[in-house]
Amino acid sequence: MVHLYSALTILASLGSFASVQACTGPNVNSATLQLVESFEDIDPTGNPTVGYGHLCTKKNCAEVPYSIPLSKANGRKLLAKDLKKAQQCITLKTNSGVKLNANQYGALVSWGFNVGCGNVQSSTLLKRLNKGQSAGKVIREELPKWNKGNGKVIKGLTRRRAAEVTLSKKSTSVKALPACS
Repeated sequence: MVHLYSALTILASLGSFASVQACTGPNVNSATLQLVESFEDIDPTGNPTVGYGHLCTKKNCAEVPYSIPLSKANGRKLLAKDLKKAQQCITLKTNSGVKLNANQYGALVSWGFNVGCGNVQSSTLLKRLNKGQSAGKVIREELPKWNKGNGKVIKGLTRRRAAEVTLSKKSTSVKALPACS
């Protein structure tokens, strides 16, 4: 009987894990897309990119399903696909008590797209949000700290973080997170 109970407990926990993993973060709003497009061009740290910040993983960006140079339309399609990772990262790494409107979420997705999910996961910003601190305050205080590349302050990153903070402060009644129950 104990083994049956243990097996059922394990299956139940796997079921809840699967439902969390199945959760899909919302797409970002147009203000976020415009922000990312305005900052993503040539990588200042020398990483090979194409379009709006797509980090190439193969020689000559062979993984990109569009001809290079990209048209604006194809660049936007690639950006929307690339943003999915950052959207999922922000959605799945914040706990269910974190409430973000569409602009706060968009600012964090832009940041997550820029710094990568590993950095998001280990950040003080995420830890503070998950502890229940005010999203507005955390974003204002933590995002500006992410303005360095290879240990040096980069003016473009300083401007980007300021733009993300500005976006996060823009009032909207559109809710983004929590997205999943």
